Amino acid sequence: MTTERRTLVGLVMLISILVLGGCSQPLSTREKGTLLGGGLGAASGAIIGSAVGSPGAGAAIGGAMGALGGGLVGDQLQGQEYRQAGQQRQINRQQRELNRQRRELRRLQRRQAEEDY
Repeated sequence: MTTERRTLVGLVMLISILVLGGCSQPLSTREKGTLLGGGLGAASGAIIGSAVGSPGAGAAIGGAMGALGGGLVGDQLQGQEYRQAGQQRQINRQQRELNRQRRELRRLQRRQAEEDY
């Protein structure tokens, strides 16, 4: 078995392990970005590598670079999701407080109207 073939088989096995391991729970945005970037990078690297005669090495290098880039982008997106979720929780708390104050205001207005009669 040639080195290129072993590299390609190893890469396919690694991707298979990651995909099957990810089935145990939903993937985070960071993990999705890493897998997507790695897959696209490996495919692109294999195409470019085949042009110069080393598709296995191109796939390995492209996969690693793609996974790194995808992981960084996924991390940023996940951080943004966390910030948005925190802001939404704060908005919900403030809305509940507003509703409580409105109920209290209506109760006081009814009480004042009863006292005026």
